Parts: sequence; structure tokens; C-alpha cells
Amino acid sequence: MGTTPLKTGNALLSSFGTTIFETMSRLAAQHGAVNLGQGFPEGLEPPDVIERLAETARTGPHQYPSMMGTPALREAVARHERTYWGLPVEASSHVMVTSGATEALAACFLGLVEPGDEVVVIEPLYDSYLPIIRRAGGIPRIVRLSPPHWTLPRAEMEAAFGPKTKLLMLNSPTNPAGKVYGPDDLAFLAAMLERWDALAVCDEVYEHLVYDGQRHIPLMTLPGMAERCVKIGSAGKIFSLTGWKVGWVVAAPALLHPVIKAHQYLTFTTPPALQDAVAWGLDTQRAYIEGLAGVLEKRRDRLAEGLKAVGFEVMPTAGSYFLSADFRPLWAGGDDQAFCRHLTEQAKVTAIPVSAFYGADPPGHLARFCFAKTDAAIDMALERLGRFFGGRGGGPR
Repeated sequence: MGTTPLKTGNALLSSFGTTIFETMSRLAAQHGAVNLGQGFPEGLEPPDVIERLAETARTGPHQYPSMMGTPALREAVARHERTYWGLPVEASSHVMVTSGATEALAACFLGLVEPGDEVVVIEPLYDSYLPIIRRAGGIPRIVRLSPPHWTLPRAEMEAAFGPKTKLLMLNSPTNPAGKVYGPDDLAFLAAMLERWDALAVCDEVYEHLVYDGQRHIPLMTLPGMAERCVKIGSAGKIFSLTGWKVGWVVAAPALLHPVIKAHQYLTFTTPPALQDAVAWGLDTQRAYIEGLAGVLEKRRDRLAEGLKAVGFEVMPTAGSYFLSADFRPLWAGGDDQAFCRHLTEQAKVTAIPVSAFYGADPPGHLARFCFAKTDAAIDMALERLGRFFGGRGGGPR
């Protein structure tokens, strides 16, 4: 055999490890742990939407739908945006269906970012943002929020924008911090976009999961923002059906056009039966959509109070599936990666290290717990944690 080395994969993407969600879920299965790590809900799936999928799977169609999405789903998404957010969205020109919100993000970054463009991102952040931005040739400009209140640091945000800024990546409600941006912060961000003639990609997959009487406000609804914002939604989050991987992009035609060009060479299209069931659900399941936040708020409180009783310092969370907790009062045996592995292997409860949601120099003392689980799963996890940290097995203190 020759000695010429084999050519390897893309250096940028190869430099990233396996996503933390996959890693921790494998570890949870290996050790029989209660998995409060990966953000998939349990016991919340709407049976009528699932039955609609079964019917459509039997009757068809089963061939490629349009890469833009089925007309029924695009119309349903447009109605959803008009009903809940008052956005003057037309299905034929403003809506594109994607195979999940992560594919929507990839299409947006690949379609809108030129090499050398700067993209303002806010930490902590969903872990797919930075790899895709960098693969598109973008340069992230990172602004960090700090616990426990995750207040937007306006001076740092102003410093992050400049002549090369192309995009702001805005996630609200946020994963993992659970922050919901209010009208003052949104007005400030809108002013920055106008000042620097920049665009925004708005990850709003948790748009209906807002608690404590707060309300979600799409950045796109602010004056002057309809032509600057790309809004991403997720049927998986709306209907607690994350494995279906149906998402969408809503944007003005001029912004949507380059995103379409990227999407057509990614997944191209999404299974028609899933699209049909989601369209039907958006049009018929309003009570479910509007009631889900109340159910999850109770589960959030159940988990938060239980973690506090164990000894964690729990951060407030106003939206999403997640809360973050400071484990230093309980354990001093290493950083959050070590803690979450230790927790899974020894206490049989899995969380996600919050450092996974940062680019560099992350805080190492927070773990993210998912509360979109059954009461039984939450109670089992809390019982295990209480027994573990209340005994002699809690590790170094």
C-alpha cells in the first residue's frame, strides 16, 4: 500500500465533537438514568394530531411534495402567524416548510451569509448556530448574557455591531436560559438593526411556551422589522412531537428567496403525511396550542421546587422547556461536564452541561434540566437526587 495520506473530511465540521444531546442521551440509556437532558417532551402529544397522521399515511399522497411545502401547510402557517401575531403573511410568498427548525437555521445562514459577514449571536446559545455560521463563512460576534437574570448587556451589544454586521441571531424564548425578550429589549435590538442596515434570523420555536403571564413578541412585529426579519417556527415544539421534524421559515419575499435557494439543496422537501397532519393541527387544535404553556408551567414549578429542596440554586426561566441550576452548593468535584457525567452514572439522573451552549470560556457551574417530562419522571428524578445528595454519595463538597 502507498504512503500517501488519505484525504479527510471538512476541517471545520470535523473539529466539532458529537453533539452533547446525543452524548448525554446515550449515557443516560447506558446507565438507566432518568433523562432530563435532551429536550423532548413526554406525555404531551395530542392524540388527534397523531390519528390524523395515521389516516394520511394510509391514504396518501406518498410522493414528493413541493420543496416549498404543501399548499395546505403553508396556508395553515400563514393563518397561524396572522392569528397569533398579527403578521400580514401570505402563504404563497412568505412561507417555506423545512425539515425541522435546525434545517431552517442552516438554510437561513447558508442563504443569507457571505464569507466575511459578521453575525451577532447571544450566549448561551443553541449549539447548531456557531458551526453553521462558520461553515457559511460568517464571523460570529458573541455577546454574553449572565445568570441568574440573563439581562441583555446593551453596551456589549452596541460594540458587537459594526459596518460588517449582516445578521443578528435572536432566540426568544431562549434555550437554555429560558429568557423571553420584552418590548424594551426588542426595541433596542430593532434600532441596532436599522442603524447598521442589518437583518435578523429569529429562532422562535418556543413561541407558545411562555410563562408567568408574560407574552411572546416576535421581533418581526416591531415597526420597520417585517422586511429585516426571518422567523423560524417548529411544529415539533407547538405539538410536542419533536421527532416529526417539521418546521418553517416566514419572511418577506426578498429575504425568503435566498433561503429557498439553500433549502433546495439541503433536504429539498418534507414528508407529505407529516405536513398534512401539522396543517390540520394548526387549524383545529387551538385549545391544545393555547393550553400547553399552563401544563408546562406546572411541571416547571414542580421540578424547580424539587431541585431547590435538594440544594440546587435554580435560575428563573420564563419560557422554553428548560431551567438551569447552579450545582456548586452540592458538589465541588469539577466542571459541569464532569458533574453531568457523575450525575448520570451515580445518581441515575441526566442533565446537560450548560457550557455546551457557549463558544469559548464558558461558565462551568450550571446544569440544564428539561421539565417537559411526565410528573412521574420528574418525581423519580427528584427522589433519586434527594437520596444521592442527602447521603454519602454526593461526591466532593
